[in-house]
Amino acid sequence: MFAQSKGHARSAHPIQLKSLFLKMLEKLQSQLAQNLPFLSGKKLLLAVSGGIDSMVMVDLFGQLQYDIAMAHCNFQLRGAESFADEQFVIAFADQQKIPVFTTKFDTKAFAEDYKLSVQVAARQLRYHWFYELLESEKFDYILTAHHADDNLETFLINLSRGTGIEGLTGIPQQNEKVIRPLLDFSRAEIETYAAAHQIAWREDSSNQSDYYLRNKIRHHLVPLFNELNPDFISAFKKTQDYLRQSQQLAEDAAIMVYQQVAQEANGEIHFNLKKLKQLENYRSYLYQWLNEFGFTAWEDIYRLAESQSGKQVFSPGYRLLKNREYFILSPLQPSDESTEFEIAAAVEVNFPLKLRFSKSADISDGSNSIIFVDEQKLNFPLVLRRWSDGDVFQPAGMAGRSKKVSKFFKDEKLSLIEKENQWLLYSNNQIVWIVGLRQDQRFKANANTKQILQIAFTP
Repeated sequence: MFAQSKGHARSAHPIQLKSLFLKMLEKLQSQLAQNLPFLSGKKLLLAVSGGIDSMVMVDLFGQLQYDIAMAHCNFQLRGAESFADEQFVIAFADQQKIPVFTTKFDTKAFAEDYKLSVQVAARQLRYHWFYELLESEKFDYILTAHHADDNLETFLINLSRGTGIEGLTGIPQQNEKVIRPLLDFSRAEIETYAAAHQIAWREDSSNQSDYYLRNKIRHHLVPLFNELNPDFISAFKKTQDYLRQSQQLAEDAAIMVYQQVAQEANGEIHFNLKKLKQLENYRSYLYQWLNEFGFTAWEDIYRLAESQSGKQVFSPGYRLLKNREYFILSPLQPSDESTEFEIAAAVEVNFPLKLRFSKSADISDGSNSIIFVDEQKLNFPLVLRRWSDGDVFQPAGMAGRSKKVSKFFKDEKLSLIEKENQWLLYSNNQIVWIVGLRQDQRFKANANTKQILQIAFTP
């Protein structure tokens, strides 16, 4: 059914309502000019549920003559009511001559398939579709109607579950291409604006239920805070501003310390634990640095600092390895231990490594990245693969003595990650070269070699 604004706005005098309406419009215009000036002249996609918040947002941006279109998702969670919401948005868009895009999702089936809550499933489906529209229809930004009360509810939800300071700083005004222009407005201000401008909107019946935690907080906890302090939402916004400033200070400090204890190389980050442990609050710095990489097992990470070398902690996409006096952060790679790459002839190779084969008239001083071999001892195709347990070779310079590859790696003080990323060149299942580290004596060219082949590795 159609609805209009609730609460004190209905009893206000028409002149008062008009004044409040103009005040909100002017306040938004000022905030856009100050904080979001880049929206001017851009093509904006407004996420519109049909509820009071999004319908007010559409009206405000229409009044300010921005280039807007509407996007509505039917999640099919409330039966006929969901389809009525969709028809309401379409009818409104047609009446106002605003372009509109709609879609339907089988949200419950998606949630079951991917083992998600319905709320998380709806969010993933919604934003995936928004970004598809952003690309296909050449929109510049997505606007959502989150407001100050949403921010308060999110704060209290995070507080109840336990969170760091960033979980208390609230919903960001901008997250990549998603903009939330109404965060500084309360629900009461939005209701007042809707009443003053006689904006029609749809009431979501699920908002009345206490099934969801957010609704419990909205219906029971927030009214108690407002009873204690009628201006509580304004006080809360000030508190969040202070929290954001504190968070910025923490981030600035983390950057300064990071430059002293971390080194980046070959897609990895190495943290010097000896330097890090000299800081009184080194755990806080680890949290700042690693949080963005998806780590959540913080106690395991803190214990890792005191663990023996070789221990590790994983996030969905990364690994944190304790390697002597260092933490090594690296992205997880698909397992390729069983993958082999054949080299059919002495030609240039570009994958998985860059190797260059060339004839040589003599033997110059070799290095870790260039070796000279007796071509007549090679049996093509050669093979590039990872090392295996039990691999043995005869390191050049060791007078024909054999050595396990695992022992060689240990002597070279290779980290677990370096071992996993190490390639070996084989001929007839015998090691020719631990690429970039040590040549095998059996294939090494000497003064009696008739066909000298140079193999160069470019890291």
